[in-house]
Amino acid sequence: MTSSPDAADSSSESDPAQQRYAPQHHTVLEDVVGISSGVFAASLGLYLLHSAGVVTGGTAGLSLLLAYATPVPFGVLFLAVNLPFFILAVRHRGWNFTIRTVLAVTAVSALSPLHPAMLGPLAENPIYGTVAGNLLAGIGLLILFRHHASLGGFNIMALIMQDRWGWRAGYVQMALDVVIVVAALTVTSPFNVLLSAIGAVIMNLVIALNHRPGRYLGF
Repeated sequence: MTSSPDAADSSSESDPAQQRYAPQHHTVLEDVVGISSGVFAASLGLYLLHSAGVVTGGTAGLSLLLAYATPVPFGVLFLAVNLPFFILAVRHRGWNFTIRTVLAVTAVSALSPLHPAMLGPLAENPIYGTVAGNLLAGIGLLILFRHHASLGGFNIMALIMQDRWGWRAGYVQMALDVVIVVAALTVTSPFNVLLSAIGAVIMNLVIALNHRPGRYLGF
């Protein structure tokens, strides 16, 4: 004897396991804590990269490049470079995502002078700074993505491509980051450019291997 579709639906709705693992909205508190944690991790990672004299991809990497070449502080550059991408975010990702992204970018810019004030100038090993900085930045971005935010720029483009065509955001951003890393040859040594390339791969692998459509159920 076969069960009817209605009976099957009723059974699935009453299944405690399915209800336990069903997608659930983040609460306001979870979003605040999550975005704050992601911002702090990413900003600390960028400070380690800056101290090591290397760059990363995206608008953060572009801002680091400009900070090496000009006297303008990184925080000011990071906010300015991202302004055009906020318009793209409104059109393709909506106001909720855009507002969260604007807040995250502004917070990273505001935190940029805090780390040197608290930690002082770092004479870190460039290899350690590259690995640690990109891991922290990748973890921070991953947290922000999972709370419907980003750090603007290439993050927005990568997420749009993932939503539209299913391309993994980490791999898309990795391809875009090649341009930034190659451009670093104009302001830093070939060795630091090599470290920058390795670091960009590390950061984007963190995102690509952990931010896949359908894998994370919270939203």
